[in-house]
Amino acid sequence: MESSDSRKDLPPPPAIIPADVVKTELGPTCEQTKKAATPKRVPMARRGYGAKGQRIQLLTNHFKVAVPKSNDHFYQYSVALFYEDGHPTDGKGIGRKVMDKVQETYDSELEGKQLAYDGEKTLFTNGSLPHNKLEFTVVLEDVSLTRGGDNDSSRGNGSPSESDQKRRKRPYHSKTIKVQISYATKIPVQAIAAVLQGQESEHFQEAVRVLDIVLRQNAARQGCLLVRQSFFHNNPRNFVELGGGVMGCRGFHSSFRAAQDGLSLNIDVSTTMIVKPGPVVDFLIMNQNVRDPYHIDWTKAKRMLKNLRIKTNHSNTEYKITGLTEKSCREQTFSLNQRSGRDGDGELQTIEVTVYDYFVNHRNMGLQYSADFPCINVGKPKRPSYFPLELCNLVSLQRYTKALSNLQRASLVEKSRQKPQERMRSLTDALRSSNYDADPMLRSSGISISAQFTQVEGRVLSAPRLKVGNGEDFFPRNGRWNFNNKKLVDPVKIEKWAIVNFSARCDIRYLCNNLIKCGDMKGISISNPFEVFEESPQFRRESAPVRVERMFEAIKSKLPGPPQFLLCILPERKNSDIYGPWKRKNLSDLGIVTQCIAPTKVNDQYLTNVLLKINAKLGGMNSLLSIEHAPSIPLVSKLPTLILGMDVSHGSPGHSDVPSIAAVVSSRHWPLISRYRASVRTQSQKVEMIANLFKPVAGTREDQGIIRESLLDFYSSSGKRKPDQIIIFRDGVSESQFIQVLNIELEQIIEACKFLDENWCPKFMVIVAQKNHHTKFFQSGSPDNVPPGTVIDNKVCHPRNNDFYMCAHAGMIGTTRPTHYHVLHDELGFSADDLQELVHSLSYVYQRSTTAISVVAPICYAHLAASQMTQFIKFNDLSDTSSSHGGVTVPGAVPVPELPRLHNNVSSSMFFC
Repeated sequence: MESSDSRKDLPPPPAIIPADVVKTELGPTCEQTKKAATPKRVPMARRGYGAKGQRIQLLTNHFKVAVPKSNDHFYQYSVALFYEDGHPTDGKGIGRKVMDKVQETYDSELEGKQLAYDGEKTLFTNGSLPHNKLEFTVVLEDVSLTRGGDNDSSRGNGSPSESDQKRRKRPYHSKTIKVQISYATKIPVQAIAAVLQGQESEHFQEAVRVLDIVLRQNAARQGCLLVRQSFFHNNPRNFVELGGGVMGCRGFHSSFRAAQDGLSLNIDVSTTMIVKPGPVVDFLIMNQNVRDPYHIDWTKAKRMLKNLRIKTNHSNTEYKITGLTEKSCREQTFSLNQRSGRDGDGELQTIEVTVYDYFVNHRNMGLQYSADFPCINVGKPKRPSYFPLELCNLVSLQRYTKALSNLQRASLVEKSRQKPQERMRSLTDALRSSNYDADPMLRSSGISISAQFTQVEGRVLSAPRLKVGNGEDFFPRNGRWNFNNKKLVDPVKIEKWAIVNFSARCDIRYLCNNLIKCGDMKGISISNPFEVFEESPQFRRESAPVRVERMFEAIKSKLPGPPQFLLCILPERKNSDIYGPWKRKNLSDLGIVTQCIAPTKVNDQYLTNVLLKINAKLGGMNSLLSIEHAPSIPLVSKLPTLILGMDVSHGSPGHSDVPSIAAVVSSRHWPLISRYRASVRTQSQKVEMIANLFKPVAGTREDQGIIRESLLDFYSSSGKRKPDQIIIFRDGVSESQFIQVLNIELEQIIEACKFLDENWCPKFMVIVAQKNHHTKFFQSGSPDNVPPGTVIDNKVCHPRNNDFYMCAHAGMIGTTRPTHYHVLHDELGFSADDLQELVHSLSYVYQRSTTAISVVAPICYAHLAASQMTQFIKFNDLSDTSSSHGGVTVPGAVPVPELPRLHNNVSSSMFFC
């Protein structure tokens, strides 16, 4: 072991990235980079607490953490691992084995210090190690993930002879690793206490990150699969079949959070997808849904299996699949070194043998079906290493990262649900099995974790009163209402319309008659359709875009002019390939409002839901809040107020080449807050910050950004008034991106306003809505979910920032997931009660349903608009014009093609309903 106290030659400390940081491609311009270094705006502090509503005692899945008051520090060290020949180690997962061996072997040299290791290049200790530079050497026995891919299978350069095996025995089964540990920086434990007292601390995220790394290390030592801060045990009781060789694996999320009540450990149930362990051939048959191995598509199989790990029937060694052979097992040959003579003591000879012959005749292994199929290669390009298919078994706990089918996704959701009491039991068991109190690092730091759910006080807000037809008011009950014997508040009149049927089996006359009858009961006057267009059987086998074009040729030949509305009947309920090109043709090319349906059971409830969508798309309203009809919404009704909902949707797993879609919906017809329009743009893949809110065209006075469209529409629809107040609801960003939202996105919006009128200074409010978090609330002693309208702004909320949790909807299935609202910026001066009431009310203006929804309607509409416009990408050769020209500069980002623009006839409609 070597040591040195010199720090002057050390590299600068590596940056620690908080656990929830999502690295994006988005890079601001030079000017914005300067602003980001010293941000102009930071999240605001809490101004007060709400008081409205009926108080209710709740439990939450936060467990109180006791942190000692001390002046101790966490010391951070950089870790480098090398083989004897000086090459860095490259086996994934080897680092934890090495550092556990270091802890075990050199405990006295480490002065008994416990190590918290992140599995890669960083470790932490409570207090300093004896020296700033340390070097150790450890020997790992039975290393399965070795550098050269060494194993005992047949090789491209020959199988080792007996003498070779003796000479190489040690490298095959053990590895000598050199470990270098270098001091980087230190983090005061006191930073945690400072933030809990509402103070700013630059070291808080680093200190909590150390504790989160301790949790990961604890789980790794139990053999868990680690997915960020979620941990999955290798226990078949936690696995559920999803079909296609995919399984859902239930585990738990565990992370430390700063709260008003002190530091807490947030534990929640978590689910990930894994490949079904067992014989590789069985997995491929299930994955491709074929009868037997003879029907397997080996090109698909090669893509699917790459980088998965296997064990073989005759060895406990683990290998990583690098490919499949082009030739079959009986044809694939390799060079085998063997000695001549009866006793194998003659000259060394090299012979060519097939993989099949080697395993059957040289290894005496019976192979039943592998002869005609490719071999699995676990070697490297210049040093292949082959196994027959039937000897290979996929090991457990390997993540499945491809996109799920609709059936798999539905199955996962259904099988992941847990009622509140069941979830509480699962969380109690998870905390007990984790045994954090016995963790050496936590114990040495004096940190202890309570086993009790934290008690919090919530308040249940009253449901807002709704206005329907004939001036009638009514109160929703339990977050729900219906239109039985009621008319819509603003029904449309449908005169010029037609029905289009893409080969769906449907009684169209029955459907049409009942739709007209149901519409009449709701106040919608529907004339008989002008025509029913049935798809010609000769076009059914054509591509979807061709089928749509053929249908429109028939429509144009028979209709006297453009219809007001088209009802489209599709043969498949989910993922019909007709949907995308049909929507694009109607909304982008022709400007026709359309509603797609795939009816299975036509009844009054089904038809009412369809009519709610049709009415909203055609410019009607189904219901209004009484306070917007009056109008009497605090602050919002006094001055012209624009409400924005903003979201970015990214390609699903397995579709990483699809551009991200930014959607902004904006309110119109102030003082209403129930009518919206949408603008949608593409931007670089996986970029979260919206790049085209403000997009000036170089050398002109033109702005092609999203916000300009919203501002002009508000002005024209709200009696030629500019908004004096703009409330922004932003979805899908983590806490680490709040500064970017305030200093990049809000800045763009301000610039767009100034571009229209440099003397115009509206006031702004920015609220982030998060659904992707792990806080849940439970009623003590009750099997039911928390009531709709429940709001929590104490104890488990941030010690400084202005945030609250809202459960606006009635959780009918599983455990209610609250929405976590963060108020980042408020120039309007909302009180806590008025803001919480506004957010609650915005969950009741969703025109597609007769229930309160879990997040404010503008954000839901942004999701819908992005989702619907994404369908355009799948079936359209997009414009070559880059959507990254102008707006926020995205250095290094690949230009993405633009979406087709909506036709003027529908651009301000609620086409997304």
